[in-house]
Amino acid sequence: MSMSSASNNCPPEILEMAPASDAEEASQSPSPSKQSNEIPNGGLKAWLQVLGSFLLFLNTWGVINSFGAFQTYYKDDLLRNVSNSDISWIGSVQACLLLIVGVATGPLFDAGYFYILLTVGSFLVVFGMFMTSLCTEFWQVMLAHGITIGLGSGCLFIPSVAIVSTYFTTKKSFATGIAASGSSLGGIIYPIVFARLQPRIGFGWATRVIAFLMLGMMLVCIAVMRVRVLPPQKRRLLEPRAFLEVPFTMFNLGEFFGFMGLYIPFFYVGSYATSKGGMSTSLAFYMLPIMNAGSVFGRIIPNFLADKTGPLNMLLPCALISALLAYCWIAITDTPGIIIYCILYGFFSGTFVSLPPTTVVSLSPSLQVVGTRMGMSFFFAGLGLLVGTPVAGAILQSHGWLGTQLFCACCVVVAGAAMMVARWAKVPTLMAKA
Repeated sequence: MSMSSASNNCPPEILEMAPASDAEEASQSPSPSKQSNEIPNGGLKAWLQVLGSFLLFLNTWGVINSFGAFQTYYKDDLLRNVSNSDISWIGSVQACLLLIVGVATGPLFDAGYFYILLTVGSFLVVFGMFMTSLCTEFWQVMLAHGITIGLGSGCLFIPSVAIVSTYFTTKKSFATGIAASGSSLGGIIYPIVFARLQPRIGFGWATRVIAFLMLGMMLVCIAVMRVRVLPPQKRRLLEPRAFLEVPFTMFNLGEFFGFMGLYIPFFYVGSYATSKGGMSTSLAFYMLPIMNAGSVFGRIIPNFLADKTGPLNMLLPCALISALLAYCWIAITDTPGIIIYCILYGFFSGTFVSLPPTTVVSLSPSLQVVGTRMGMSFFFAGLGLLVGTPVAGAILQSHGWLGTQLFCACCVVVAGAAMMVARWAKVPTLMAKA
């Protein structure tokens, strides 16, 4: 598993952890296009890679971040006879495939198959969205919206992660920050487009409009994105001995439980706003974009502070605040309260998504194993994403909103506790290094 193939929620913020060794590897590796080994650190071609990566994030994690809007529509209209739990499997499968397939396609990227991954992934996400517009039954939506788009996103995730860091040195953080913001922006744009168009032109054409937008952006990516260097060597896909380290093991446990609970409000806030908050369906559709807007800032500001405090030290309080907000969700039943909740939860949960990649770097003994360990961590995150929202839907059906909210909060509390143990276990190592 290569450094470039380290595949979040998620998520996309892996760009933030692009290691300095990428630049060193680039200087030792032949370019596929026989270009100079000198890193450009700017220029038209380099910034076009940022544009391409931004659009890939927008159409992978951005689509996943938009699923809450579709969840509400599916439950209220297209799949009204299907339970919330079954519907949320669609988004869970999509997110899980992005992470797990992204890990598996890493070696393909390392072997030089970037353009195949980009082309196949672009076709699958666009084709999946077009096919979703024709769906009338649950199995059809699962196949198109869940599996096809999920597989395509998994193919695109590695290119979106790997390209930018090879074109920049001193401007790397700024460039990668711009690219990573595409994930949250997609979670703002697509729900609004769907909410505005669906009542006017119907589900089919509203979804096709989104598919056409995706097609245009994917064509731009194919046109502008170019590989500058390939990794000098392949890395292992797994490192079992890593689980002998308590900090790393507890952190992965925290990843599993954190992602199990993290996306529950993202999937269900629209339904909650209409059923408990008294909102109209048209207004409830905007709760998800508001939550994603808060997440934009939650993926930038705490990351800036984490450079000074350490990523795990910043992640711990934000995870616990997210859990506290999940408990507060129980008492919120009016429109202003739900809006404020969406902003705050989006901010702090966005932090929980953005900081784990850099945390893995801090928990790794050397940069040579970061890529492998990142893939292992994302596997646990993917499993959490897969089961979390469907379980929440089953709880909602049998025990109502209180049970779902408690499940969300307890999962994030367990995640925070596990990461606290990881932090305490890491202290002796830090003292030994000092």
